[in-house]
Amino acid sequence: MAALLVAAAIHAAPAKPNILFIMADDHAWQAVSAYGESRQLIQTPNIDRLAQEGMRFDLCLVNNSLCGPSRASIITGTYSHINGFYNNSNCRFDSSQITFPKLLQKAGYQTAIIGKWHLETDPTGFDHWEILPGQGIYYNPPMIRDGQQVKNPGYVTDIITDHSIDWLKQRDPAKPFMLLCWQKAPHRIWEPALCDLEFDHDRSYSLPNSLFDDYSGRGLAEHDQDMTIEKTMRLNEDSKLAVPPDLTAEQRKIWETYYVPRNEAFLKQKLSGRALTQWKYNRFMHDYLGCVRGVDDNVGRLLKYLDDTGLATNTIVIYSSDQGFFLGEHGWFDKRWIFQESARTPLLIRWPGVIRPGSVSKELVCNLDFAETFLQAANVSIPERMQGRSLLPLFQGETPADWRKAFYYHYYEYPADHHVRPHYGIITDRYTLAHFYAPDVDYWELFDREKDPGEMRSVFGNPAYAGEQTRLMQEVFRQRTELKEPEKDDPKSFGRQPKDAPGMSPLH
Repeated sequence: MAALLVAAAIHAAPAKPNILFIMADDHAWQAVSAYGESRQLIQTPNIDRLAQEGMRFDLCLVNNSLCGPSRASIITGTYSHINGFYNNSNCRFDSSQITFPKLLQKAGYQTAIIGKWHLETDPTGFDHWEILPGQGIYYNPPMIRDGQQVKNPGYVTDIITDHSIDWLKQRDPAKPFMLLCWQKAPHRIWEPALCDLEFDHDRSYSLPNSLFDDYSGRGLAEHDQDMTIEKTMRLNEDSKLAVPPDLTAEQRKIWETYYVPRNEAFLKQKLSGRALTQWKYNRFMHDYLGCVRGVDDNVGRLLKYLDDTGLATNTIVIYSSDQGFFLGEHGWFDKRWIFQESARTPLLIRWPGVIRPGSVSKELVCNLDFAETFLQAANVSIPERMQGRSLLPLFQGETPADWRKAFYYHYYEYPADHHVRPHYGIITDRYTLAHFYAPDVDYWELFDREKDPGEMRSVFGNPAYAGEQTRLMQEVFRQRTELKEPEKDDPKSFGRQPKDAPGMSPLH
């Protein structure tokens, strides 16, 4: 009966709901309090409000856990090998492609993107765009507004929200809108708003169980990466022993009032080994979570604007991130891997009158689904080229019989930042299967997340998993064929290479 009522509500909803898509950069699901992570790192009441008034998705995955590739997949609804944006080092987005903003614009939507774009070419399909150059900076950021560079005093998260609200105020109220409010935070190098520097009162954060992981039971890729808090995280920039160069004199004074005495106390300790790693982890958590606090506050500002103007009742609000992020698990920060902290991203969606408040979905959903969801909600035809699925049936509490049971993942960029080797595989509700294949490795790993939620030891080759291993490997190759993955990767997909780099084939 409840499902019938929700289905009726969908049919009764206006044909053209507004769409507000708020996306953070590198916001780990572990740092959204609605997900209940055991460390209880931070409270995010405004983001949590979307879970309370809408639906929380507990297994939303990305196809290629890297900023540019994920964004290209989101707007096209396609995998990297289809849209051509594989990595952050040598790719430029082909703006002639079909995207959901173009299709919504053609269907009568006013469209805008404000914030981080990171696809190297100018946005298309938008009536208005105002983007950060490249990664952007946190303090006093320049932006490019409809092709013209402008300088903005203040903090980047607040500015992106200010300009998003300004655009909502001046739009044509006779037309539906689609606004992408895409934040920079909490991307490295994790610089919080100056007003938030004291937010955690010098809290000592609980350590993740695998902070000092020795990578036993796994292959060369995990051993030979460059993304550990211990070795990779830089004291000056990442841990704030150096002053950011973009501050005004007044801002610098506030920054130094907070960091200088704490840095001096740290230097006097002359820490080394595990003690130094723990200090760096705590400084990382302070800075990263301070950025998350700013994002959450600004989600609250956007929701308040919708409430105050009466727009909330006919606006789909989605909150997500371009991928997950390691918060010390395996001793790492950053993303890239097929593992849960990286490939899984937060997803919370509110649609009043359609999604039952407080709903939870445990189905496998992904960033490729966003485009098709927006198009179906707006009653716009979905191109056959798109490779995701609309989430509207899940909004109704109904899971189609043919809904995906396994999700295909493929990461390419190597040896650029962090030295993570290319790999592909699938993720199910229980298992992660990965093939590391380049340039000097060729091995598989299988993780049973029910028994090993931290993905600490591969059971590939274990006779107890022989049947499951065979089934999952067959599913990988079935999906590679179905998704039209080429047998040999595009040489450009791995990014900038040394002159003598060996060839890389996923099937050797």
